[in-house]
Amino acid sequence: MQPRPRRGRSGFGGGAGIVQLREKGLSFQEFLEEAALIKKVTGKYGVPLIINDNIDVCLKTGAAGVHIGSDDTDLITARRLLGKDAIIGLSAKTPAQAVFAEKNGASYLGVGAAFPTSSKADASTIDRSVYGEITKAVNIPVVAIGGITKDNIAELKGTGIDGVAIISALFGRSDIKAAAAEIKKLSEMYFR
Repeated sequence: MQPRPRRGRSGFGGGAGIVQLREKGLSFQEFLEEAALIKKVTGKYGVPLIINDNIDVCLKTGAAGVHIGSDDTDLITARRLLGKDAIIGLSAKTPAQAVFAEKNGASYLGVGAAFPTSSKADASTIDRSVYGEITKAVNIPVVAIGGITKDNIAELKGTGIDGVAIISALFGRSDIKAAAAEIKKLSEMYFR
């Protein structure tokens, strides 16, 4: 097993270290076009772009990787198609799922929902103790997902996670750059 990597560089706007494009309602062509535009911006800042649940869009745009849910494309197929250097994230809710993901080539885990979230209506929250169980079971980065804001992020302190993924905490604010900088600062205070 390799040691758990530390958080990578940041510098995109307010400090986002990775950008994930999650589009559920677009046609393939629309998703591809949007991803290509966003890839130009993230590339300018040296920030990896991760495509949610779509290996073809990832391959066609040259994105850094994909994030797949436990019910989406299987991890082994994703790793085979994208190669050993691609970033592949997998959603996990249990230590067993986390261990399977690491063993089969996941680069990181998205674990949650940490809090109720409007971004994914069917997401159920997990107990904080599960984060500790998962982070002890694997050596790849563990990122908390779901409903995380500047007001509740401190509740995740001590769980062993490496960072957080946020949507509404950024896009619900008028100054996205300032919101990202604030979350980054809090993350650096509370996590590895």
